[in-house]
Amino acid sequence: MIKLVSDTINRDDINALIEWLQQDPIPRLTKGELTLQLERKWAEKIGTKYSIYVNSGSSAILLTLAALKESGRLKNNKIVVPALSWATDVSSPMLLGLEPIMCDCNLKDLSCDLEELEKIFIDNNPSILILVSPLGLVPKMQEVIDLCEKYNIILLEDVCESMGSKYQNKYLGSFGFASFFSMYFGHHLSTIEGGFINTNDEDFYHILLMMRSHGWDRDLPKWKQQELREEYECSDFDALYNFYTPGFNLRATDLQAFIGLRAVDKLDEYVTKRTINFIHYLSLIKNNKLQLSDDNNNTISNFAMPIVHKNRDNIVKDLMGAEIEVRPLIAGNMASKPMWTKRYKKPKLPNAELLEKQGFYIPNHQDLTLCEIKTITNIINSYE
Repeated sequence: MIKLVSDTINRDDINALIEWLQQDPIPRLTKGELTLQLERKWAEKIGTKYSIYVNSGSSAILLTLAALKESGRLKNNKIVVPALSWATDVSSPMLLGLEPIMCDCNLKDLSCDLEELEKIFIDNNPSILILVSPLGLVPKMQEVIDLCEKYNIILLEDVCESMGSKYQNKYLGSFGFASFFSMYFGHHLSTIEGGFINTNDEDFYHILLMMRSHGWDRDLPKWKQQELREEYECSDFDALYNFYTPGFNLRATDLQAFIGLRAVDKLDEYVTKRTINFIHYLSLIKNNKLQLSDDNNNTISNFAMPIVHKNRDNIVKDLMGAEIEVRPLIAGNMASKPMWTKRYKKPKLPNAELLEKQGFYIPNHQDLTLCEIKTITNIINSYE
């Protein structure tokens, strides 16, 4: 079988974890010093000042939006979400009482169609854009940044599928006000479950720290704790159970952070392999409707190879018959899902609708071989 994904946690990682667990005394397993080390290491890797480790990429999205709303940074409740995205890019705004506005994708990098995006900005004056970079493909970041600055929009980057991708030699996830990463099994790196929020804004970082853990101040720097306790006339003892803002419990654990500290060191190697695989796919696939290219100015840390073909269903049947794992193209058009249609009108999104009907993706991971790539592409190329 040619698997869609390959686990990034290997036997050496498991053996090291066992050895760490066998220490005497037993190490702290919940959030502790290793989590702090991982956060510093990830922020340095991506090129931001701050990083917060949470229990999933979906939690990263939820927490970021909740913190923006709680901190009073929104001019209104409108948020632009891509039609080609993931459930929690859309459901998180819904759950928080925000008003999602769908933007169609383009057929080159699968991110937002920029002409439509600007029209949405003009017509709706939203507060936030969630920019998804699907499957490791790189959006036209400077054009997006310029539009957000022109219309005073908070740019959030969903990089859950694009870890390691770069725009002009700078990591995706370092451009927006904040960004989200996933460390789920099958993604570029894994801590079993987990995710990150990265930002350069110190005040927002402090809000995130509090809201990740119930709303208390325990994770804040000492000077910030003291500032809050003086402002609210709270003793150090009473501060143990004082809550300055509504919050969640979205913490991950030091057990996961132990795996994460080892995982970060593997990223460059895995990105190189995924990029090479992507280039092989580009050269071998003859009949993909998508206008993909290998841009020398960018690094494409391809999560999986997207295909759009009129004979999708037959191709998928043949691939699965050859024991090759395959999936629909992300989630297709999010505006066609019941969670959307039960609440809102279905907008016209021709590109997303095309991807939903004719799109699928095929494996790309660090263990995929050229022989396997040729087996996959031969089946696809057998259809005109």
